[in-house]
Amino acid sequence: MEIKKIGVIGCGQMGSGIAQVCAQAGYQVVASEMNEELLNKGLAAINSALAKSVERGKIGEPDKEATLSRIKGTTHMKDFNDCDLVVEAAVENMDLKKKLFAELDKICPPHALLASNTSSLSILDMAMATTRPDKVLGLHFFNPVPVMQLLEIVRTIATSDEAIAAGKEFGQAVGKTVVIARDAPGFIVNRLMVPFLLNAVRMLESGLASKEDIDNSVTLGLNHPMGPMRLLDLVGIDVIYYVACAMYEETKDPQYAPPVLMKKMVTAGWYGRKTGKGFYAY
Repeated sequence: MEIKKIGVIGCGQMGSGIAQVCAQAGYQVVASEMNEELLNKGLAAINSALAKSVERGKIGEPDKEATLSRIKGTTHMKDFNDCDLVVEAAVENMDLKKKLFAELDKICPPHALLASNTSSLSILDMAMATTRPDKVLGLHFFNPVPVMQLLEIVRTIATSDEAIAAGKEFGQAVGKTVVIARDAPGFIVNRLMVPFLLNAVRMLESGLASKEDIDNSVTLGLNHPMGPMRLLDLVGIDVIYYVACAMYEETKDPQYAPPVLMKKMVTAGWYGRKTGKGFYAY
């Protein structure tokens, strides 16, 4: 199938990035939010990101204006009625996602693919809220979307070969390297990364090493660009906490059980960079 118009549900950090890369690749994009305030904030973030790209000489001013012209903002789900692909990038709440997929199923044309950007939740559970489970897949982008080169395509037991092929073609069109993952908790990247990050927190919690020494050991000893504590602060301690909780709930594997320190930090609102305090102060 040919994908020409793309819908994006949610215009926050992930949704705005997805909308931006789709528009930059030449797709017509409809980006939605719950209200005008959040929508305007998301569209402003896209404008700002493109302006920085112009300043750095990565794109020209005409490219920026052409990209922005392809993005339409909305607060109405009905505006997805002529989309060929809709990517859901709402908060990680399964009940909300099921509700959104059920609504999309009624609004979108029969041929449309429905995808979730979830980093850990079951795609099949969302698919079964629709009458087209064969056309539902995961499209897991990474933050920040315009910079990170990977796209995990998640296949359920019901996803058709045609949907996967269309997803791969779309991913390559927006400039991503595509990998295919089974619909299992954490898919590929988070299945590897979450235990690594949780173990770093456990090391700090037990007093085995300081946060600085843990980070320096990983950057200098493993040649990672960033240590686990700074990475947690960047991604969001709350984000990794809830991803880990979801993975533990699904698998009951203790390696995914978040440390008590992490729970306390989330309770205190210490999420990292976005709140000004996490493992480090900002």
